[in-house]
Amino acid sequence: MIEEGMSIKGSITLLLAKPTGEVEVVHKDNIIVNGGFDFVADAIGNSASRPGVMGWIAMGTGTTAAAATQTALVTEIKRNAASYAHTAGTKVFTFTASYPAGDATGALTEAGVFNAASAGIMFDRVVFPVVNKGVDDSLTAVFTFTMS
Repeated sequence: MIEEGMSIKGSITLLLAKPTGEVEVVHKDNIIVNGGFDFVADAIGNSASRPGVMGWIAMGTGTTAAAATQTALVTEIKRNAASYAHTAGTKVFTFTASYPAGDATGALTEAGVFNAASAGIMFDRVVFPVVNKGVDDSLTAVFTFTMS
């Protein structure tokens, strides 16, 4: 008997660059929320209601643990457009967004990938140790997803 299955595992890497040249790196695994799995299913098979592509990363200050039933960040403060990358033949894809100096400033603790510039479908959510982004700091958020 042949058994087949598919899973998606995600993680975030945050690169916080200080004006001094110092770079702080935070890496944390995330969860795909129920809405994210529904998004994948609808993108594959529901031609009547195909969702828009994922293309935004939101940052926030909420500290509530990530849960599969969540549909939004707890306390979103900024959402920026993200670039998508995937090399054909691999099972890895990424979304990357930048937050320059003065953008998304604060004690960041949560992030997620969305399919709209506001509201929309949240694909995943992660809560991480506080990343204090000062007004002069820049931040790059990279979500990496691996399918198996």
